[in-house]
Amino acid sequence: MHKNRSITQLAGLILLGMMAGCATSTKDARDPLENWNRGVQSFNDSLDDYVMKPVATGYQWIMPSFADRGVTNFFSNIDDIGVTINDLLQFKLSQTGMDGSRFIVNTVAGIGGFIDVAEMINLPKHNEDFDQTLGVWGVPAGPYLVLPFFGPSSPRGVGGLIGDAAMNPISYLDSGIITGSLFATNATDLRADNLGTEKVATEAALDRYEFLRDSYLQRRNYLVNDGNVPEGEEELDLDLELDEDSLSPVNPY
Repeated sequence: MHKNRSITQLAGLILLGMMAGCATSTKDARDPLENWNRGVQSFNDSLDDYVMKPVATGYQWIMPSFADRGVTNFFSNIDDIGVTINDLLQFKLSQTGMDGSRFIVNTVAGIGGFIDVAEMINLPKHNEDFDQTLGVWGVPAGPYLVLPFFGPSSPRGVGGLIGDAAMNPISYLDSGIITGSLFATNATDLRADNLGTEKVATEAALDRYEFLRDSYLQRRNYLVNDGNVPEGEEELDLDLELDEDSLSPVNPY
């Protein structure tokens, strides 16, 4: 009887070991900080539900469509300064000329960037930031990291945020009140433009956290490689592509 009990206990230990092994093997190696990240995402989601989304909804209701478009164009024009610098840092000389010309045209002919004249003359907007530049230089992204307020990121992404802030002229205004107000307006405008995005994330996957994580990592990989994803790596599902601005409640960059 004692022998049978020992065998049963041994079998139970083996089964538990197998289960633990399976749990370990299924953990995503890109996300060793998952417990922290899920907690921060929950905080960001609550902040978005109770603060950002109501503010963005009111902003969208108050702002006429043409004014909303003008504000978006204004901040997009400022962003083109950083885009042009990152073009140059990535040795994309032709694109540097296009994006530099785009900023000049919109600033002069577009009344400070409120009108996207460059788009009308076939100067399309590009997406380049300092995180992409670091990636092109060979800096590894590191583990997935969800930042309070800023949302999905990585250690390299943190460096990217610092670099992007350094390239943004708003950061150098003498008045902290004006700087904070402009960043807050930009964040609100971005959130208002992405009010419908959370429906995609909620309805597209069983686990919203995993969906947002995978969307972010795939998109960053796609952008760093200019769409030429290395063979063997997961390609971006364009049907589920999300802009980073839609994954963060307060990210102004």
